[in-house]
Amino acid sequence: MTRSPGPSSVAMDLLSAVPWSGWAEDHTAALIGVPLRIAVIVGVLALVHWVARRAITRAVQRILEPAEGESGGRRPRRSGRGAAVLYRDASRVRQRREQRARTIGSVLSSAVTVVLFLMGVAMVLDQVGIALGPVLASAGVVGLAIGFGAQSLVADYLSGLLIMVEDQYGVGDSVDLGEAVGEVEHVGLRLTQVRDLNGGLWHIRNGEILRVRNDSQEWARAVLDVAVAYEANLDEVYHVLEETGRALHRDPDFQDLLLEAPSVWGVQSLDADGVVVRLAVKTVPLQQWSVTRELRRRAKDALDAAGIDIPYPQRTVWLRSGDRSSETPAMPG
Repeated sequence: MTRSPGPSSVAMDLLSAVPWSGWAEDHTAALIGVPLRIAVIVGVLALVHWVARRAITRAVQRILEPAEGESGGRRPRRSGRGAAVLYRDASRVRQRREQRARTIGSVLSSAVTVVLFLMGVAMVLDQVGIALGPVLASAGVVGLAIGFGAQSLVADYLSGLLIMVEDQYGVGDSVDLGEAVGEVEHVGLRLTQVRDLNGGLWHIRNGEILRVRNDSQEWARAVLDVAVAYEANLDEVYHVLEETGRALHRDPDFQDLLLEAPSVWGVQSLDADGVVVRLAVKTVPLQQWSVTRELRRRAKDALDAAGIDIPYPQRTVWLRSGDRSSETPAMPG
């Protein structure tokens, strides 16, 4: 016995036969699926951004932690580059480390934010069905125009970032940047500030710095050229200068500044007025000038005590009379 279809089954058959039923199902899935996928994309990018910022913050904190010996009242180690160079001034050490760490951390955080934002925008546009080709082409044209207009600014920022990452110099270093020679007071992504010997503050764009001489990294050398008369015994001069260097090396006020015992390198030149003998010694950075001044004072006292004369100008004067044949040289003086 065959049962006749009920009213509910007939209604379902009629609904399935309606043409717009498939359209409604497809668009309902799209309206639910697209926002869900966008929400997932935003959530994943937010999580990646949080993890990256956390890693950068921890890296910066590691850099900002006091070096061994700083917190205990002892001097940090002299070996290495960067902040260890300025071991005699703990405040400069902290200032240099903090400025470098915070600047690099800020740049990395900004770079991560920009990259993730652009990725998120591109992925969302792809989900809503907007073609990325024209958008990327337009962005490329705009970026090219901005790059041409601000290429010097971009060069400044890139150079500043490399200066900090490579630790070419920092706050407290004594540098030679060409016309600007002095002590570094600030290092930024765009500008470097140098205070010269006369107190002038130089502002140098990082993109214009082509070469740097840093007198504050690892070690320095005090070089002293001593001129003696031609009549002096060079072996005795060597002995006097070597004893002067050893005495300075044993001095408690200078033994921490010298990395080795001073040594006599020998005759540097034969000048018109005398013989130049060179004395040199490795020192800690930024102390080579004070060591040179002290060596100069002690060398002068030691040479005087040994009876070794510092030369005076040697000149021959010819006296000319009316008759050229009667020219005679006068005594040197």
